Amino acid sequence: MNSRIVLCAAGLMAGVAILAAAAAVSPRVSLFDGKTLDGWSAIACEAVVDQGEILIRDGNGLVQTQKKYADFVLEFEWKALKADKWDSGVYFRYDTVPAGKPWPPRYQANLRQGLEGNVGDLPGAKSAGLVKVGEWNRFKLTVRGTAASLEINGQPAWSAEGLQGPREGYVALQAEVAGGGQFRFRNLFITETK
Repeated sequence: MNSRIVLCAAGLMAGVAILAAAAAVSPRVSLFDGKTLDGWSAIACEAVVDQGEILIRDGNGLVQTQKKYADFVLEFEWKALKADKWDSGVYFRYDTVPAGKPWPPRYQANLRQGLEGNVGDLPGAKSAGLVKVGEWNRFKLTVRGTAASLEINGQPAWSAEGLQGPREGYVALQAEVAGGGQFRFRNLFITETK
């Protein structure tokens, strides 16, 4: 009889743990409706909706979310329109851009040719060989506490510890058109975690 009670109690505790974990994850939310830039602010750049995608057309600046995020899973697809020497990035968890600068000092998942997925200020956040040149590429960036990890096209790229600075901040698409060319973004989703 006691073993039945223990098993029943263990089952109930496991159920409570599963429910608590489920409650700690918000639903997956689309950051882009494919029609408008609602929820985004273009700062020192020109961005438009073209063919259901965000096209970074001109400038050196950011297309920034209007909401800040703390811990999250960010999924997006990107494509460089320049055949060589492309450069852009996706910034995350920053609060402000310093006066006189086009971008925040960190953190950026790089989209520069040869450095795709790298986060320069985060030791161990380096990837290589997972990007398809001239095609759509899918990134899945997970940020939780001081840790972050990245998947590129469904393959693990890196996992690292050591994020510093704000515990929440904006997400932004970098415009670096003069040097890095135009970029397209689509299928942008975020899942907030706690």
